[in-house]
This record gives sequence, C-alpha cells and structure tokens, in this order.
Amino acid sequence: MPHIQTLDAHLADLIAAGEVVERPASVAKELLENAIDAGASAVTVEIQHGGLTFLRVTDNGCGIAPEEAETAFLRHATSKLHTEYDLEAIGTLGFRGEALAAIAAVSRVDLLTRLPERPMGVSLELEGGTVVSKEEAGCPAGTTMIVRDLFYNTPARLKFMKKDSYEGAAVFAAVQRVALSHPEVSVKFLRDGRQELHTPGDGALESAVYAVLGREVALGLLPVSGSGEEMKVTGFASRPTCCRGSRSGQHFFVNGRAVKSRTMMAALEEAYANQKMVGKFPACVLHLTTKLNAVDVNVHPTKQEVKFGSDKRVFDTVYYAVRAALEGDRVRPAAVLEKPKPHDTVTPNQTAFRTMTAEEYRTMGESKPGKKQPVRAGLSALTRIASAPDRLPLHDYTAPRTVKPSAPPPVEHQPTVQVEKVPSPVSVPAPERETPPRPATIQTPSAPKTVPPPQEEPAAPPQPAPEPAPMQEAELEPWRVAGEVLNTYIIVEQGDRVLLIDKHAAHERMNFDRLKAAGYTPMCQVLLTPVIFTPSAEEGAVLLQNQPLLERFGFQAEDFGGGSVIVRQCPDYIDAGEVEATLTALAGELLTTGRADPQGARDALMHTMACKAAIKGGQKNGLPELEKVAGAVMRGEVKYCPHGRPVAIELTRKELEKQFKRA
Repeated sequence: MPHIQTLDAHLADLIAAGEVVERPASVAKELLENAIDAGASAVTVEIQHGGLTFLRVTDNGCGIAPEEAETAFLRHATSKLHTEYDLEAIGTLGFRGEALAAIAAVSRVDLLTRLPERPMGVSLELEGGTVVSKEEAGCPAGTTMIVRDLFYNTPARLKFMKKDSYEGAAVFAAVQRVALSHPEVSVKFLRDGRQELHTPGDGALESAVYAVLGREVALGLLPVSGSGEEMKVTGFASRPTCCRGSRSGQHFFVNGRAVKSRTMMAALEEAYANQKMVGKFPACVLHLTTKLNAVDVNVHPTKQEVKFGSDKRVFDTVYYAVRAALEGDRVRPAAVLEKPKPHDTVTPNQTAFRTMTAEEYRTMGESKPGKKQPVRAGLSALTRIASAPDRLPLHDYTAPRTVKPSAPPPVEHQPTVQVEKVPSPVSVPAPERETPPRPATIQTPSAPKTVPPPQEEPAAPPQPAPEPAPMQEAELEPWRVAGEVLNTYIIVEQGDRVLLIDKHAAHERMNFDRLKAAGYTPMCQVLLTPVIFTPSAEEGAVLLQNQPLLERFGFQAEDFGGGSVIVRQCPDYIDAGEVEATLTALAGELLTTGRADPQGARDALMHTMACKAAIKGGQKNGLPELEKVAGAVMRGEVKYCPHGRPVAIELTRKELEKQFKRA
C-alpha cells in the first residue's frame, strides 16, 4: 500500500500553477488585473515570440513597498482580503493571492516597482519561485513585471504550447478583453516591437470599442441601456444585419470582470429571436453592474465563470435591455449604389489595363477581323465549361445567363421555367433541344439516343459511383421535375411516386463530393477588389496558421496589419460577398476540431465551402439547375447532406389516395 506523504513545497507550487497559468495569455490576464487593482490609468503589454520567451507589463499604479516585494510572491499573500466577510463582497479583479506565486514558479521573473511618495524603488529577480537577487533601483512610479522563459522548468506543459502566432493572438485577445472591461484605463499592446492596440482611456466605452473591435464593427452596433431589480446593463449590441458567423464577437462583463456566462448569452440570443438569419450570432459588449454580494466570483480558478444569486433576474435584465435597443432602432440598411466610374485617358500601350463593359468587349472583338474568331472561341469554351456536368456553377443560377449562349429555341423556352409553367415544357424531349448545356439532365429510356456515351464520361471522375446497378435501375423509369414549392423543395414525379427534394441539402452534398474527389483542383479567381475583414484574434491567427490548407482550396489570405486579413483570391464558386462569412465559419471549425487533425481540418473546410457555395432555400432557380440537382438524387448519387440530413422524402400514390379517402 503506498504511503501518504506531504508534497514538496516546490512541487505543490507547480501543481497550483497549472490551475492558474495555462499559457502566456493567462500570465498577461493576471498581471493586467493586478495593474488595474493597483489603480493604474495606463498599462502597456509587450510580448516577443508569442509571450513564451518575453512578456512585460508596465503600469503607473500605486506600486509595491520594497519590504513587501518578496512577500507578494508567496502563495495566498494578498492585499485585497483581510477577513472572511470580505469574500461575500469581492470588488477587485484578483483576491486569492496565487497569481504571482504561480507565475514565478514556472518562469524567470524580474520586478521593478516604486511607490509614488518614495524616491527609490526596488528590483527583484526570481527563478522558479526562488529569489535570486534584490536591490534598490531607480524606476518610474508603478510596477513593471517581466516574465521570461515561461514553462522552462515544466517541459510537459511547454510541449502543449502552440505556434508563436497563435499564442500571441491569445495574449492579444486577453488584452482586448481587459481594454473593453475598463475603458477608463489606457491599454497599449506591442507584439515583437510593433504596436497593435492603443485605447484612449477616456472612460467612454464607445472609444474602447472603436479602438479594439474596429470601425466596421463599431458602426454596426446599437447602444444598450436598461435596468432591472438591483441590476443595470449598459453597452452595445450588433444590429440584426451585422451578426457574425460565430459567437467570438460576444463580450460579457460583470462588475468590470470579463466572464463567460451562459445566462447572459442565452438572454442576448433570445432577444434576437426571429430577427436574425439562421446560423448567425449577434456580437455585443455588455456590462452588467450589480451588488457585489449578488454574484459569486470564487467558483473558478481563473475567475472566468461566476455564479449569480438569481439567474432569472440577470436573464430578464439583459433580455429586455437588448430587446428595447433592437425595437428602438429605426435605421434601415442603406442601398449601396456604385456610380459608374469615368474611364481614364487610355494610351495605346494601356489598352490591356482598361476597364470595359461586356458590350465594349464584344464591339472591340467584332471591329478587329483578326481577333473575331478567338473571341467567339473563348465564349464557346466558357459555354462548354458552364454546361459540363462536373462544372456546375455554384453561385450564379440566373436563367438568362445559362441560356444566352445557346440557340434561339432554348431562349424562347426559357421564360416558361417558372414553377406554375413547368408541366407543359418539361418533358422527355427536353434534352433534345438543349443537348449541349445539359446532356444527361432527365433520365429516360430515350436519353442515350440524344446523348452519346462520350459526353457522359466527364461526369464520372468527380462522382465515385461505386454502385452502378441502382443508377441503371433509376434510369430505366422516366421521371420529371413537376415544379418547386416554397422556393426550397423540388417536386419530382416518377411512376406512382412523388419525391420532395431539399435543393440546398442535395446541392451541398454534390459540392462536398466534388471537393472530396481525389485529384480535385479548384478553379481560382483573383479578386479585382480584395476582401478585407477583421476577425477576432483567435480566428485571424488560425486562418493565417493554416494558409497552406487555404491555398490548396483556392484561397489566398494574408495578414493586413491591425488584426485584419486580406483575401486576394478565392475559388470561382465562392462569391466575393461570401468570402468573409466562409472564412469566419471555417476559422470557427478549425478552432474546435482542426488544429490537431489535418484531415479533420480539411473536412471542416470542405463542409464550410460546400454549404456556402450551395444554392439556398428561398432562392429562385432556373429549371436546368433544378433538373441537375434532381438528377443527382434520382441516380442515387446523393442520399444525405454532409451533416447527415436526408435530402429527399417520398410519397407513393397509395399514401396520397389514403389521405383523400380514395383507397
């Protein structure tokens, strides 16, 4: 039987450090909280190599007395608690007295501090929690804490650290939260010698929001103000049209402390019910002020979670405050109309760089006999690409664009591609009139006569089709698209049965299978106007960290400075307006599942891209697009969407006759 023994003091400190110090961001958070508790009005955080080798926090607070400098690094040594009754109403950010002891136990620490009323300060050097040197020193009033070589004596913890860019982004996020929680404090952040954040510290929350979250986010926020039973909520919440693809933009504070509160999050999102798009989440910066004894902050080692005396009061206060802000907003989204730009003076040598309309391009091609044939050849090549089964356009389904390159008969046929007019034009001979655009759209016994086998081969590579027998059986029985309901569900009639197909789910699966096919190479488009957006610190870091993965699927994203990301290239089936939403959703997937598993990251990327590029429910589509999606389902190539939902449901004649009492 093993004997019970008392742990060594140093080993106990290392264990305690594991509860408080998880990464450099934890160190920055604890030191920033100490600076604010010391009454500082200006704080500077500087890191190098993600904060693992160097992290410095400088404040102009009250400082530490020389005779108490060593005591500050002892466990449970604090100036913020004196009696047990102080635990009932904690008004400071720190109170346990464990932060400095935990940090010093796993790093090398240098301390410079001076009281404002004294001419000299003290310099203290510690290594592994042990004081190495102490001497008098001249320094500014306040405290400067330098943490070097974090986890140098705990290699088991060090090996779990991420890349410097990711750890630095986590430190930046911690600094941002402190800046938003205390707008009266001027916060400056420097990474590898470059300033990335500087708040004015004028006490106005809108100033801190503008400096931390950026101009675009700040302009999309509504002021929130409300009060309940002994509670008050102030801050900002995003307009329903400015919601994000993840919850990374939600910042909650209780009595000046950054917290993660499920109650406040649920109240916020409930206030947006039936006002935001599905899959979007509101952003916010909400400060809840309540009595100190109405909230327990001593429930988590890192103090990120709190416990309320009444969750219902908190929920109601946040809900009604945000709801009132949304109902009081009378601002409507403005239509952005681009004015035609006058052409600059073009010299003969600058013709290749001139901006032209489609009509000008055609006129130029027709006016030059030598260039006429190549222009037509180029248009015909584009027509073949757009009509090929494995090159289905994923974001532009307007009927005129599909039919324009075709012969006159299909153009006359196109206006009848409305749901109420589908039964008359949609029939078996339809592929004979539009053989080039859709060679195998409707599966009938006569289809092989009008579509020669060589034209069916291009569809084979992207579709594995391991079960040819079911596909052949489906081709033996004619089917037709009878219409579409709710602009979402395709109605297909085949024999004595009727199928309802979810066009978004089916098309999403088609996209996913095509992306997952071996040897798939996306066609990329260089954006004339690069997309610039500002993700959260963690999202930006994980996107830049996975640049090779993004480039493999057609994205070219770079750091644009100031926390922004610039996208210069994207796949051809992703619209420029969907680039930010796609990459934001992708970053959320990578943060939760993709960092440790490259294959999981690749699948997450394909899931996101397939969903964003798929046709949407409620979107009007032309008949060729509906037939192409229905054809994949009827051939058995698509059964479930990538998320596991069925793409089609079936009703038989017998079931319908039962409903009408005809059976």
